[in-house]
Amino acid sequence: MRIISGKFGGRRFYPPAKNWPTRPTTDYAKEGLFNIIHNNLDIESLKVLDLFGGTGNHSYEFISRGCTDVTYVDKFRGCVTFVKKTAKELDIESNISIFKMDVFKFIERSKQKYDYIFAGPPYPLPTIPLIPDLIFEKELLQPDGWFVLEHNPNHSFQNNPHLFDVRNYGTTIFSFFSY
Repeated sequence: MRIISGKFGGRRFYPPAKNWPTRPTTDYAKEGLFNIIHNNLDIESLKVLDLFGGTGNHSYEFISRGCTDVTYVDKFRGCVTFVKKTAKELDIESNISIFKMDVFKFIERSKQKYDYIFAGPPYPLPTIPLIPDLIFEKELLQPDGWFVLEHNPNHSFQNNPHLFDVRNYGTTIFSFFSY
C-alpha cells in the first residue's frame, strides 16, 4: 500500500494483514478516484468520512493532500490499531478521528455532516445495497457533498436517484452519489 500524492507521496506501508478482512483499493483505482476528486473538490477544505476504513489507505491519502479533518471508522481491532500506529508515525493524529465501531451503528448515531464520504465495504457484505440510502436517510452528507461507494460488478445503483456517476477500474467500481 502506498500514498500516491501530497506531502507523504510515495510512502509505502506494510500492514500486517495476513488474516485481515480487508481488500485495499488498488493503486490504479485509487489514483483514478483521487484524480476525479482533485479536479472537482477542494481537498484541503473537506470534512471527510472514511467508512470500512481498513488499512486507512484513503484517510492517509486525503491527509497527505492537505485535508485536516478525516474521520475513520472500522470495527476490526487489527485495522484500528494499525491506523492509530500509522497516524502517530506520520504525526497526523490531530487530523484524524479514529472510531473502532460497526459502520452501521456509526451511521445510525452520527450527528455530523460531511463534505465527502467514502465507503469501501467488504465485497461479500450482504448489506452493500443499503448503504447509499442510509447515508441520505441519516443526512450525513452536506448539501453539495459527495458519497462514493466502492463495490464490484455484482452491484448496480443505476436506479438510485442520488447516483450521478460510475467509474470502472477493472473489477473495482466507484459509484458517485449526491443530492
